[in-house]
Amino acid sequence: MRRVCITGGAGFIGSTLADRLSTDGVQVVVVDDFSTGRHEFVAELLERPGTRLVEGDVLDQALLEEAIAGCDWVFHLQANADVRRGPDHPGRDLEQNTIATSTVLEAMRAVGTSRIAFSSTGSVYGEPNVFPTPEDAPFPLQSSLYGASKLAAEGMIGAYAHAYGFTGVVFRFVSILGERYTHGHVSDFFHALKADPTRLRVLGDGRQEKSYLYVQDCISAMCTAVAAHESDAGSTQVYNLGTDETIVVDESIAVITRHMGVSPTIEHTGGRRAWPGDSPLIHLDCARMRALGWAPKLTIEQSIIVTLDWLEANAYAMSERAGLR
Repeated sequence: MRRVCITGGAGFIGSTLADRLSTDGVQVVVVDDFSTGRHEFVAELLERPGTRLVEGDVLDQALLEEAIAGCDWVFHLQANADVRRGPDHPGRDLEQNTIATSTVLEAMRAVGTSRIAFSSTGSVYGEPNVFPTPEDAPFPLQSSLYGASKLAAEGMIGAYAHAYGFTGVVFRFVSILGERYTHGHVSDFFHALKADPTRLRVLGDGRQEKSYLYVQDCISAMCTAVAAHESDAGSTQVYNLGTDETIVVDESIAVITRHMGVSPTIEHTGGRRAWPGDSPLIHLDCARMRALGWAPKLTIEQSIIVTLDWLEANAYAMSERAGLR
């Protein structure tokens, strides 16, 4: 791997991946429109030789062709990841997750780049009957617009592998934590407790059970899998990325409040789901990824604490999305 393009390369996961690859001597082209990405995340990266920023929309095929030309791999990480507000803007997931992926694939085909790594989600499993959930679990009806749009994008990648000899590596993430994390339940609770350390309003009953993964462990997994499939033309491989453990929302609140040194009154809004499309339990079977020799280094609790420390140390991470979850 000599040169890669990362869509969403100024975001949380994208910028962390860009840093890792650049450190390993890979030339990196970052594509981002900075709607959610941050200039701070790539400022140091862009001072290094062999890195370049292409600022623009991934729905712009001409822009993508210019960015992707000459790249060995495209890491397509750009997405609308706001699962909770999907029903408020039903076209957004389709446009930014599915159609954008189609545009990336067509740009790749136009310039002769045929390897793509894609950030999908554990939400594609909807509400499965098997836990931990393996990659070959049967899919129930989709429960979120986000998950449905990501699954459709996976299908496009598989079709391009079959029709045009592309190499596809699909990663179904659990929620990722760590440095540069700016939205999600840890950030929401952190901001809410900074605003009022005496009370915390929690959407749902607090019993939702999820798995989380530290961002550096996520990046290590992605690099390991991509290296394993460098020459697998005409195929798509799918990997769950997560840990063997889960944590209940109320348990994560206990970790957060203890680390922040606060004792708020907890107010649950009630209900099995925190919002329409929320999955009460996400626990992925990552045996396929582990078979490549990968294993996460941080526990969920350690990942939460690293995230809190980063949020505390970085004032610019105090985003407008701070609020309730």
